[in-house]
Amino acid sequence: MAGFGPILVFTVACFNKAAYWKMGKFDYICGFVSILALVAWYMTKSPNVAILLAILSDALAALPTLIKGWNFPETENGFLFLGSLFSASTSFTEVHQWKLTEVAFPIYLIILSLTMMFLIEGRRNYLKHKKVL
Repeated sequence: MAGFGPILVFTVACFNKAAYWKMGKFDYICGFVSILALVAWYMTKSPNVAILLAILSDALAALPTLIKGWNFPETENGFLFLGSLFSASTSFTEVHQWKLTEVAFPIYLIILSLTMMFLIEGRRNYLKHKKVL
């Protein structure tokens, strides 16, 4: 489910003529390195390395959204990340052993969701009070 939301948003943005987004060099670099991390994740035989590469891949894919949320907070809704926060939190109901392979990705997703939510909404409120928006 961690990738379903972003893929859905990307797909809708591709078909919505009113959607504003422009990919730049940085976006392509993040996407390319993210794909390389996914390939390395697939090729590794170590579960711990695989989890860390999956986190790296997802973080690189999320970085352009973080930057966009900082620069243009009016184009994002931080509260939408409550869904991914809830989804990642439910993972802990199925943890059998508190090992890196079981808890690292949900913990990362919780941190990412909170970061996105507070960064976007905090920046929007800051700019609103500064009368910049």
